[in-house]
Amino acid sequence: MSRRLALCATLLLFGPADAQLNRATYDHSGWAAETRGGRGGRIIKVTNLNAIGPGSYREAIEAEGPRIVVFEVGGVIDMGGRNMTIRHPFLTIAGQTAPDPGITVIKAETNIAAHDVIIQHLMFRPGEFGRAKRSGADQDGISTIGGAHRVIVDHCSFSWATDENLSVGGPRFDGATPEDWRRNTSHQITYSHNLIYEGLAHSVHEKGEHSKGTLVHDNATGILLYANLYASNLERNALFKGGVQAAMVNNLIYNPGAKAVHYNLVAHEWQGHAYQTGKVTLVGNVYRQGPDTRPNTTLFALGGHGDVELFLQDNIAIDDSGKAVAQTGVYTAGRARIVKAAEAYLPPGLRIIPAERLEDELPLAVGARPWARDPVDFKLLSDVAESCGKIIDSERENAIGYPTYPPTRRPFVAADWNLHDMSPSAGWHSLFKPR
Repeated sequence: MSRRLALCATLLLFGPADAQLNRATYDHSGWAAETRGGRGGRIIKVTNLNAIGPGSYREAIEAEGPRIVVFEVGGVIDMGGRNMTIRHPFLTIAGQTAPDPGITVIKAETNIAAHDVIIQHLMFRPGEFGRAKRSGADQDGISTIGGAHRVIVDHCSFSWATDENLSVGGPRFDGATPEDWRRNTSHQITYSHNLIYEGLAHSVHEKGEHSKGTLVHDNATGILLYANLYASNLERNALFKGGVQAAMVNNLIYNPGAKAVHYNLVAHEWQGHAYQTGKVTLVGNVYRQGPDTRPNTTLFALGGHGDVELFLQDNIAIDDSGKAVAQTGVYTAGRARIVKAAEAYLPPGLRIIPAERLEDELPLAVGARPWARDPVDFKLLSDVAESCGKIIDSERENAIGYPTYPPTRRPFVAADWNLHDMSPSAGWHSLFKPR
């Protein structure tokens, strides 16, 4: 696929063909839409691929104050198992500024413990990197922690996590009331246009099997999963825990193993606390079974003991031969009930396309840098198109494995970018030339 074709496809999904690229690729949606990110802050340039030290990615994200992180280098950042935590707010990480092949972060997880954070156009591939099975030190791709809020992770690619690929975390019961719980855990989070795939199953997680897509932790509120593609994760595509208030809109879920979308308030985790009814809205999603999907796996399944208000509209659920499958079911004998929601739980102004168009348009626009696909992402999208691929135990089972690109370099020119949102300026054609 040419870069220009991919860019045009992005426009088709998110706006008319004569719209500017910045409206299509850099539009912020959801309850996190008002995030500032690093707007107005200083520009910090990543100038090398070192794991630590001056000019490194780690140094940039750990800096204080409003900041926009840009890249004058492309290639692979090998963190060697050392995780990263974003602790200071008002940050934009603009992976779109890197020269081809972009930035791939391997052998690490990234935690977001701050507010007003935007991350775009990076590839996160933790992997097991030779560690013993069930040895612990499992890693997410990205997770929010604490009371992170006004966070957007957009147009990124996640694979080979040994815990969840992309999650929303935080404390369950910080405070005296349910309102306190919601305020003090992660809230106002948007995960949009991401590729989320091949969570590793029998790898380093001490519990054993752990191929998981996205976990949204108890009482998280204002969570939007928008226009993402989930593929070949055994479970949690996504999992919403007790009391969550969230929407999944225009996502494609392919080849889950045991569960696609599910909700579960776990009784022993809530001991001593009043159960809260969750709110989950599913609109315009497509769920397609694959070679690893267990028979009778529904689009949405309820487990545990807490009720959930569920709103369903315009979702497609089919098996690998195109036959419709059930959209709802249960997987435990708990007391929980699915309550039909009177209205959708959705952020205002969200653009939604019909589910019947999703498989034509989403694969062309989703993931990091669709104008210059990473080979790992390209293979995944080919697997989805051909109804193949599988759930794997190690990154070594992927035919490509960790990328080994030589470093590339290109000076960052501020005039090439609209600094208020890091979309390309009118001269973007010089940055994104077709092959």
